[in-house]
Amino acid sequence: MTASLIPSRRRRRPFYGWWIVLGAVVGQFAAMGVAGQISGVFLRPMTDDLGWAAADYTLGTSAAFVAGGIAGFFVGPFVDRYGARPLMLIGGVMYGLALVGISRVNEVWQFIALQTLAGGLGFAMVGPLVVNVTLSKWFVLRRGWAITIGSMGVSLAALIMPVSMTAVVDANGWRTGYAVMGVLVWCLVIPVALLMRRTPEDYGLQPDGKEEAAEPTAAELAQRAAMQRDFANSYTRSEAVRTGALWMLVVGFGLNMAAVSAFLVHAIPFATDEAFTRAEAASAFSAVGLANFSSKFVWGFGLQRFQVRNVAFAAFLASASGAGLLIAAVNLEALPLLVAGFLAWGFGFGGTIPIGEFVWARYFGRRYLGAVRSVGQPVTILLGSLGPISLALYYDASGSYGWAFAGLAASYVLGGSLILLSREPQRPEPAEPPAEVVATNVGVEGAPAGGG
Repeated sequence: MTASLIPSRRRRRPFYGWWIVLGAVVGQFAAMGVAGQISGVFLRPMTDDLGWAAADYTLGTSAAFVAGGIAGFFVGPFVDRYGARPLMLIGGVMYGLALVGISRVNEVWQFIALQTLAGGLGFAMVGPLVVNVTLSKWFVLRRGWAITIGSMGVSLAALIMPVSMTAVVDANGWRTGYAVMGVLVWCLVIPVALLMRRTPEDYGLQPDGKEEAAEPTAAELAQRAAMQRDFANSYTRSEAVRTGALWMLVVGFGLNMAAVSAFLVHAIPFATDEAFTRAEAASAFSAVGLANFSSKFVWGFGLQRFQVRNVAFAAFLASASGAGLLIAAVNLEALPLLVAGFLAWGFGFGGTIPIGEFVWARYFGRRYLGAVRSVGQPVTILLGSLGPISLALYYDASGSYGWAFAGLAASYVLGGSLILLSREPQRPEPAEPPAEVVATNVGVEGAPAGGG
């Protein structure tokens, strides 16, 4: 028998969506690793060197939050239309330039302006909004796992960056630290941006990498219907803003953002002002990364098995307990309690991004997700910007943090309660998907779980 008569099987290529996951890991590592994760490392060295108050430094952080929220309103629809690649290329260049510029500042206004470019516009173009909206378009059935794995970049940033940047800053100064971070952003974000793609349908693929079955089983037919609903029942921005669920999510995650941003900026100063050395606090803070990373498996499993609002409430309670343990650790000067507090907070923080992105896609579908996801960004980020500056003003007025971290715990509980009370919007009569959607969303293995 000649070789030409021997039947051959085409080797199936790995699903390109997993490259998108890799892009999400790197993008979120860069975005979070040089922003919120290391704010506490730079606060004291920078303010002591330049003679600034703590509120001066946090004004830059808050300005970045506000700018990011405004930018996100426009970034979301851009992702829907053009994809993540152009945003990440422009944002990566801008982010790096701004960080290098910060290494040369002497005045507060210079710092605020450059922080606005870096942590505001740059972050909005390379961070969670861009990469997770893209992930939600490439995955439906495995969306919980894809977003959870993608958010491991945040965990790695918390694990690596505080300790490494503390070493750089303590040895070479805060100016060198900012310059190093700028170069790091260029080296990570620009190459990975080239991997990003808008949607699988643009390349003749289906979400999750599923292929059409010639004779689908009953289970496959059920999953085909689930895939179609995820697309066809997507809410436009104008439709979404008329639902109560959207505003409950906006405020709930806004309160979470306020607590997260305040914790990231002030946790290390809180610990070092009262009871611990910088090395002890930075080492203990690295437990955030460890807990954040290990928690992904728990949150990924939970998103595929349980109602997403219940998973969100559990994550927020974990973060609240971490803030409470931090208060106890400082009052008792107990390093093991400090580590336990960072572990608990990091475990809850590990669920913040994957749960948040999952619930938006679950409630409002993937077709217009960028536009819908970004509509609440200004409100969410405004609340988030109030967290660091509120604690800084309290500290400057009283000379200590006192029980300010109890307020962060309360913010978590209230935000989690709002999300727990929310319900997935339901259309009276589900819309029929376009014919081309039916043709491209078939042959899947399992229905998405974790619904509200």
